[in-house]
Amino acid sequence: MAEEKMAFQAEVAKVLDIVIHSLYSNHEIFLRELISNASDACDKLRYALLVHPELAGKADAFRIVITPDAAAGTLTVTDNGIGMNRDDLIHHLGTIARSGSADFMKNLTGDKQKDMALIGQFGVGFYASFMVADKVVVRTKKAGDDSGWLWESDGAGSFTVTPDKDAPAGTSVTLFLKKDMREYLEPIRIRHLVKQYSDHIGIPIVLREGDKEETINAASALWTQPKQDITEAAYKDFYQSVSHAFDAPWMTLHYKAEGVIDYTALLFIPTKPPFNLFQPDRPSGIQLYTNKVFITDDVPELMPYFLRFVTGVIDTNDLPLNVSREMLQKTPVMAKIKKGIVHRILGELKKRAEKPDDYRVFWDSFGIVFKEGLYEPIDERDEVAELCRFHTTAGDALVSFADYVKRMKPGQENIYYLTGTDMDALRVNPQLEGFAARGIEVLLLTDPIDEFWVQTFNAYQGKKIVSVMHARADIDAVAADQQDIGEALDKAAADALVQRVQTILGKEVGAVQMTDRLTKSPVALITPEGQMSLNLERLMKAHGQATAFDSTRILEINQRHPMIRKLAEAVGQADQEAVVADAVRVLFDQALIAAGEPIRDPAGFAARIERFLMAGL
Repeated sequence: MAEEKMAFQAEVAKVLDIVIHSLYSNHEIFLRELISNASDACDKLRYALLVHPELAGKADAFRIVITPDAAAGTLTVTDNGIGMNRDDLIHHLGTIARSGSADFMKNLTGDKQKDMALIGQFGVGFYASFMVADKVVVRTKKAGDDSGWLWESDGAGSFTVTPDKDAPAGTSVTLFLKKDMREYLEPIRIRHLVKQYSDHIGIPIVLREGDKEETINAASALWTQPKQDITEAAYKDFYQSVSHAFDAPWMTLHYKAEGVIDYTALLFIPTKPPFNLFQPDRPSGIQLYTNKVFITDDVPELMPYFLRFVTGVIDTNDLPLNVSREMLQKTPVMAKIKKGIVHRILGELKKRAEKPDDYRVFWDSFGIVFKEGLYEPIDERDEVAELCRFHTTAGDALVSFADYVKRMKPGQENIYYLTGTDMDALRVNPQLEGFAARGIEVLLLTDPIDEFWVQTFNAYQGKKIVSVMHARADIDAVAADQQDIGEALDKAAADALVQRVQTILGKEVGAVQMTDRLTKSPVALITPEGQMSLNLERLMKAHGQATAFDSTRILEINQRHPMIRKLAEAVGQADQEAVVADAVRVLFDQALIAAGEPIRDPAGFAARIERFLMAGL
């Protein structure tokens, strides 16, 4: 077969353009990425040998060799791992397969530092080679194959694939370094980078200088080493390697569990959320090993979805080395390990939560995901609830359920909440006025998941969790502050006003009723108990489900408000009918605005306001 010339996938061309034509301060990570790929290749062959021992290779002889050649200006990284065939080369080096190329492109920001992080996190770190090289040559032969292949590209939009009968087993990546990147040919620089980024790799990394070879990494799986022998810097380097992140871990959890199930865990909670935290096809952050042999990094059974931001390694002796994907899904070992991991993570979070400022770093990054644990059907839901934090009407500090219950007013039986999309808008929502008058604290919830967990986790320590939209007589048991809020309408005037408002608005509202829960605003919108909130309705409409979930709103009227009393006086006066109709419409639009809803007739609203302004002037 002759040489084949092919064009890069469009997304790869975009990546290469970013890499080649932009200046990055962290271009040295190319070596970390190449070593990581080589380590993965060795892990894959080690696992394949368990299932297919006829493949060439010995599990105890794996190594990664770095060879600088100052005369030729090349740096070569070689491994004796699984290798690649023609299709593998095209698939892995010509396209972006992992996590989806469309998602990759969507997340490109134009910010050099952030986009470089994306390249690593999407598993396409190989292309970082073009930050330092004018040309990259890959020679490879897949384990079990008789012939090898040569891949070559200058990163200018195309690559070639050619048969190579002399290709070594495994993979050899040769970088023809740019003139201003020759620092990476210096042995002292290579040693420093390997120590910094790849010292934890459990495969010997060998620096070859002429006839001399030197192992320059610890060559020991970090999680197998005693905790007291591991520095914070080593933990950070390992975290960045397994997560392809650039931040430091917010929490490191390293322990060995012994008992019915034995396993070692080295887990990290990042400081900053990964960019693809909410993508459904996001790969698991947990790598599963058995007896230090890599099995898979696609193991959702090991971590509940609400802890999907956790990354790291689990190594257990209680799984067979040739465990299959189907066995992983069925074995009770996984369920027991998962339960132990979740228990330890929640326990460590409880300790960190004792320092509110420190814990807020975690909550600001992952609270929106962590609260999914209140919705998921898990045994640890009560433990998750203890660790949740919320904004409330009491101030800017985050509040726990326990804090809230301690501050409940005499006579208060429930925990109250209000949902929306904007915190500032929630704080001035008219529905909070009656609660403020009684000094009742209200949880302010702005994350989409908040609309769902309150339906499944609806009580804490015997206290029901109730929307302010559905609170009625239950808050009347709490004494209100004494204040002059005006007299109530007599029943005849109130009934007449309610009937007139209902006639004017027609089917735009399900009902109109008087209320004493408003203290400052003349009107407000609520939803009947048992129906979805206005905020949830907005979320459903945003997903194209506008008609199926239209709630029947109730317009509440503050019968003690001066404007409402004036309006009631005008009802029934023939010369005031037009004014009453305009006023009712303006008040309804005002209620919509306060609830975060769009006005149905903006032009009509503007015309009515203009008429009232003219009359006032």
